[in-house]
Amino acid sequence: MRQQVHFVTLSTADLDAARRFYRDGLGWEPLADVPGEILFFQVGPGVVLGLFDSVKFGRDLSGSDAAASGPALSQTPVSGVTLAHNVEGPEEVAWTVEAMVQAGGRVLRAPEHGEFGGVHHAFVEDPNGVIWEVAHNPGWHVDQTGNVVLG
Repeated sequence: MRQQVHFVTLSTADLDAARRFYRDGLGWEPLADVPGEILFFQVGPGVVLGLFDSVKFGRDLSGSDAAASGPALSQTPVSGVTLAHNVEGPEEVAWTVEAMVQAGGRVLRAPEHGEFGGVHHAFVEDPNGVIWEVAHNPGWHVDQTGNVVLG
């Protein structure tokens, strides 16, 4: 298997709240928007973030023969996962956090210098519980070929 990810799909209890947050609040342009089902946003070259209605997400995981295979899979909120958005400097961390709050997000940790690696970051929760880290990390960048360089 090649070392790559093309889709990150998250079960989303309130798809309309996700649409208001990402599309209307943050100005993200959907790659596809199927009301009542799923939103897709291209978030990088060849990488898509999918926000999938949680009931339909559960049905998709359980398969078409769900009755024969037992109860539907659990619809628990996202836990132990963050999505990261890296920016050019501490000022942009603050600006991005404010934009996320105005879009309906909730600050979990205000912008501050982090404990590890010289990072300046904050954590914001979207309306469905997805936790975003907004960070400026001086030891991280993407080179001209699209590869991440650490250090």
